[in-house]
Amino acid sequence: MSVKLNVLLTTLLVGCALSVVNARYQARHLLIELERLQQHARQLDVDWDQLQLDQSRLAKNERIEQIARSQLEMAPLSPARTQYLTEGAP
Repeated sequence: MSVKLNVLLTTLLVGCALSVVNARYQARHLLIELERLQQHARQLDVDWDQLQLDQSRLAKNERIEQIARSQLEMAPLSPARTQYLTEGAP
């Protein structure tokens, strides 16, 4: 009976040891994945900040006016070019 008990306990001990090794491996693998995802999140934050900066720069009135004048050949409105419509009497 003592031999059978020793074999059983040894088998359980080996099983527990393998379980601990497997748990550590998975924990290490998950930690590496977490660090990779955190780095990706930091890069996305940098990209988002850059996009917001670009958007604010591109939306400035001076730039829009310059594009309107050069590419669209638009001119500012002047009183001499303004036409007024009047409603006729019925």
